[in-house]
Amino acid sequence: MINPSKIMQVGMGFWASKTLLSAINMGLFTLLAEQELDARAIQNALGLHDRGLYDFLDALVALGFLKRSGLLESAIYSNADDTDFFLDKNKPDYMGDILEMSNNRSYLFWANLEEALRTGQAQNETKDSGESLFDKLYADEALLSEFIAAMGGIQLGNFKLFSQRFDFSPFKTFCDVGGAGAQLSIEIANANEHMHCISYDLPAISNIANANITTAEIENRVSTLSGDFFKDQLPKADIITMGNILHDWGLEQKKQLIQKAYDALPDGGVFIAIENIIDSDRRENAFGLLMSLNMLIETDQGFDYSASDFNAWTLAAGFKRTRIMLLNGPTSAAIAYK
Repeated sequence: MINPSKIMQVGMGFWASKTLLSAINMGLFTLLAEQELDARAIQNALGLHDRGLYDFLDALVALGFLKRSGLLESAIYSNADDTDFFLDKNKPDYMGDILEMSNNRSYLFWANLEEALRTGQAQNETKDSGESLFDKLYADEALLSEFIAAMGGIQLGNFKLFSQRFDFSPFKTFCDVGGAGAQLSIEIANANEHMHCISYDLPAISNIANANITTAEIENRVSTLSGDFFKDQLPKADIITMGNILHDWGLEQKKQLIQKAYDALPDGGVFIAIENIIDSDRRENAFGLLMSLNMLIETDQGFDYSASDFNAWTLAAGFKRTRIMLLNGPTSAAIAYK
């Protein structure tokens, strides 16, 4: 018998989403990573009102983000295993930055999805100014730092997995184009002691990337290089990656970046795009398709793409063959060999 549960779960999904995002933004999971607490202690630490206190905490229990012993006044709350691992700001695998940005920015802009679908125009901070998202980001140091942290956080697990799963043994040099905070370069260098890595991005990001490299204590094998990947030639390297870069741009710009990567690689070199690659039949990777709608909200022409798209574009640029390496969840590495 058909029932409306899926319709209601998705249609009212913003309730659960905003509850989780609020908990992250207020630092609830970081607080509970230090010790389990009762509701009054949580209330005092986060400055919460009496009204809604137990509903908020118990909703997080029901959604699986918190654990609880006891009930109401006698209840003691603690983190679920996944929230403790991924949503404690003091842990290295913290991925809450992207969710904080979702709470502070994207949640508001997605309210205008219908307008975006009707006009094809971005609905973020650039809506009235005519500037691009990246012009806005690079003009605001705080916004840029939040964005870089968010992008690194959402892909950190995939970067670690890729750095361990891909066979780097035939190669010596690596360049991450649009490398942001240098997280991918750091992970690859940590997992592959013979590799020398470059994180390549605009000059405004170099201080953030260099700080991360210094913190990782890997300056001898990871460095930054500044440039504009549309205006300048890409650095020469055995492997060139772009993580969450191609989907920011329209078709012609995607093809331009792929061609630039091909030209910068030696024979036998490899180009890799790490993104939420949509399945070629466009039926399974719902997150990838929703991310493409997010590009509609956030950019002038950006969109996510399928494995078939990647194959067609890279073969047209001169690459010999492609394959897809599945990573965590909806993310894959699309790999093209020269």
